[in-house]
Amino acid sequence: MPVRFGKEIQAMLPEELRDKVAGLTARSAEIEKIIALDKKRARLAALDQQAADPQLWSDQAKAKSVLQEKKSVEKALATWAALKHGVADLAELAGMAGQDDVDALAAELKELSKKADELEIATLMSGEYDANNCILAINAGAGGTDAQDWAQILHRMYSRWAEGKGFSVEVPELSYGEEAGLKSVTMMISGPYAYGYLKNESGIHRLVRISPFSSEGKRHTSFASVEVIPETTEDIKVEINPSDLRVDTYRASGPGGQNVNKVSSAIRITHLPTGLVTQSQSDRSQHNNRDIAMRLLKAKLYEMMLAQHKEKIEELRGEKKKIEWGSQIRSYVFQPYTMVKDHRTGIDVGDVQRVIDGDLDPFIEASLRGVKRDDR
Repeated sequence: MPVRFGKEIQAMLPEELRDKVAGLTARSAEIEKIIALDKKRARLAALDQQAADPQLWSDQAKAKSVLQEKKSVEKALATWAALKHGVADLAELAGMAGQDDVDALAAELKELSKKADELEIATLMSGEYDANNCILAINAGAGGTDAQDWAQILHRMYSRWAEGKGFSVEVPELSYGEEAGLKSVTMMISGPYAYGYLKNESGIHRLVRISPFSSEGKRHTSFASVEVIPETTEDIKVEINPSDLRVDTYRASGPGGQNVNKVSSAIRITHLPTGLVTQSQSDRSQHNNRDIAMRLLKAKLYEMMLAQHKEKIEELRGEKKKIEWGSQIRSYVFQPYTMVKDHRTGIDVGDVQRVIDGDLDPFIEASLRGVKRDDR
């Protein structure tokens, strides 16, 4: 059998695959222009210097922020290096491969395309607060027990999504429903650009399914709200007068016989001038719960300060709407068909189970890219 080289071998590959390889090569060149590699390398050098300073560890909050940003910049640079070298190798292989190599090339192309997506999405998160950790609150709305069950499903969905990104999740406040599910839950999600990813998740989420809590076997519609705000960082100053605070201790409620439920370790802080209330019951330590509740209070107070400027608050949390019909941003349908549809971008996914298992990236990426629904 004669040995084939160059264009003769390339002709053995499907035209669509050749076009995709060429497209990814061009795309990587465009990404290189916009990701500011020199600035990232300079910033990483500065962060390395800060991390090497022993005095940094006297301020745990600042140390955590520095290490988180350092990890984020390192990841971006590593992703770019993997994409650059991978695309070069792929283009070379595509020029020498035969029909038997199609599956391997397609798999590599898919993996590199994911890296390109990741870098492109990162460039879209350039907002003032996008790099921050975030606070995500879920509240059950219209729908009774089904709505409370739906709030618990959403809690699991966002937890799974965060775990998939390598983010950490704290749950300082959680209120159980009388029969099932959750009345409300507050999550503190920590990771590079956590707020940037999740900021557009704020809104009303609608569930349609046959209710497991009804013997009639009819479809039931229920609602829950999601609110996302950025966590404050050390460079954001929020002055709080200790005399303006009322601090209460109480026993955390919930199932189980854990120590956290047996002692008054939970903390509730009320900011008297504004009436804002935050609480934490996630830790056995009353001191740690107080610190978490204060972090939540600072974030909410800062949000309230920004609310004085309407344009800014709409950017941060979106327009507040009733948790009921006609105000949903996304619908999750289990019966009579399965589909998740985002009403802002028009993106829909047929596998609803995959979405509630944490696969939110199609919706998040569409909102960051500014995809708009087609009303025609």
